[in-house]
Amino acid sequence: MPRYRVVSILLAAAALLCRAGDDAQQRLAGRAFSATPLMADLEELCDRIGGRPTGSPACERAIEWAAAKFKAAGADAVALETFPVPQAWAAETAEAECLAPEKFPLRLAAAPYSASTGAALEAPLVDAGDGSPQAIAALGGRARGAIALVTSREMKTLDDLFDEYFRSGPMLAAARQAHLSALLLQSTRPRGLLYRHPLAMANQEMAIPAAVLSREQGARLARLAAKGEVRVRLRLVNRTGGPFESRNVVAEIRGRERPEEVVVLGAHLDSWELGTGAEDNGANAAMVIDAARAIHELQRKPRRTIRFVLFTGEEQGMWGSAGYVQRHAGEMDRHVAAVVFDTGSGRTSGFFLNGREDLRQPLAQALAGLSGLDAAQNLSDAIDGTDNFDFLLAGVPNLVANQDAAPYLPDYHAESDTLDRVNGRELKANAALASALVWWLAESPERFGRRLSRAEVEKLLTDTKLDVQMRAFGQWDDWQSRRRGAGR
Repeated sequence: MPRYRVVSILLAAAALLCRAGDDAQQRLAGRAFSATPLMADLEELCDRIGGRPTGSPACERAIEWAAAKFKAAGADAVALETFPVPQAWAAETAEAECLAPEKFPLRLAAAPYSASTGAALEAPLVDAGDGSPQAIAALGGRARGAIALVTSREMKTLDDLFDEYFRSGPMLAAARQAHLSALLLQSTRPRGLLYRHPLAMANQEMAIPAAVLSREQGARLARLAAKGEVRVRLRLVNRTGGPFESRNVVAEIRGRERPEEVVVLGAHLDSWELGTGAEDNGANAAMVIDAARAIHELQRKPRRTIRFVLFTGEEQGMWGSAGYVQRHAGEMDRHVAAVVFDTGSGRTSGFFLNGREDLRQPLAQALAGLSGLDAAQNLSDAIDGTDNFDFLLAGVPNLVANQDAAPYLPDYHAESDTLDRVNGRELKANAALASALVWWLAESPERFGRRLSRAEVEKLLTDTKLDVQMRAFGQWDDWQSRRRGAGR
C-alpha cells in the first residue's frame, strides 16, 4: 500500500473520531478504524471453515456460522431463506499425464460444470490455439476424439478476465461440433497457480470434460505439439446432480418510522474451494456482518429497515440473489436500494451506478460527509456478474463498489485466495464506507431513487450493452421469459 494512502486513512480516521457524537454517519465511519472483530471473524471463516462451494458441507457450516454472528451482533431478526439452484456440481478427482513423446505428470483442476471423463481418457493432444471457433475448425479431422490444448494470455486486468469468460460459449460449441473429447485450458496465472474457471453456469448444458492446466506445463505441451505427436491421459471425476436448495443469510435492523422500506447491504458468502475464499468474497461477507454490529452499537434505529444479506449460489450464476428477488418480489417497490461489495479488500474509489445517472447526485450527497475516504469516482457502467444483477433486473436502485481489482485478480478463484492476501487497512476503510453509506440511505427523508419499470430496465440493458453480456452468460432467455427479474 502506498504510504500516502496509509497516512490518508489514518488522518481520515482521526478526523472522523473527533466529530460530533450525534452524527451517526461519522460515528460509524470512525468506529470502523478502531479495534473491531472484523479480521477475527474473517480468520474464523477462512481458516476454520475454508473454501465453501454452494451445496457443500463447508458452505452449510458457513451459513450457520454467519447466522450466529448476526444474532450476536444484535440484529433484530435473522432468517435463513431457501432458494433453488438449477444443477449441482462438485469436483472429486483431476489427474493427467503426458505419455509421449516424454512421460511426466500434469497439474490441473477441473473446470466447474464440466463433465467427467468416466474412465481415464487416453488420446492425442492437438493445439487449438486460443480456442476460438476458427482455431478449432482449422484442426479439421485431427480434432475428432482428441484432447485440445487451449492457450491464453496472462491475465492482467478485469477486461482480460471477462475475455476469458466470453470465449467459453463459442469455444464449447465449436468443441462439440468438432467432436473433441476434452479441453485443457492453459492457466492465465503464472508459477503453476490453478483456479476454478466456470465454462458454464448452473442453468446451462454441462461442458465437455475440461480442466485448467498449469501455465508452464501448457506452454511445454504447446512446444512439444509444434514438433510432433503428443499423447495425453486425462481422468476427471465430478459429482453432478439436478436441482437442489441452498440458503441465504438475511438479518435486519428494523426502521423506526418506515420499517416497510428496505435498504440492502449484501455480499456473497460462498466461494470456490481451492483456496479459502478470503478475497472472493469472505472479506466482504465479514464486513457486512460487522456493519450490522456497528449499526446496532449506535443504539439508534434508522428511519428505514437495513437488511444485511449474505448470498450463496453466487459462483454458480448469482442464484442466491435471484432467489432473494423472487422471494421478495412483492416488496421490490419498497426496496430503496441494494449495495453490493464483491472485489475483496480492494480500495473503494466510488460505486458503479449500473446505468442509473439519476442516482449520481443523491449518491454524491450520501458520500459528501465522507470526503476523507476519497470515494467520489462513481461510474455509470452496468455490472453483470455479482449479486446486484437481479436487483437491477427488478428495477431497484443498485450500487456495486468500484474497488481496485489489481490486488484481487491474481488470486481470483485460485489456490492462493487465502487470509494473508487480505489488506486489513483497506478492508476497514471499506467497512467505514459501507456502514456509513447504508445508514444515510436508510435515514434520508427522501428515497434514494425510484424503481424502474420493466420497459425502462430493458432499455437500460440495451443502452449499456448489458444485453450482449447476458446472452454470453446464458441469462437473456431467463430475462425474456420473466424467470429472472421481478418486473413491473
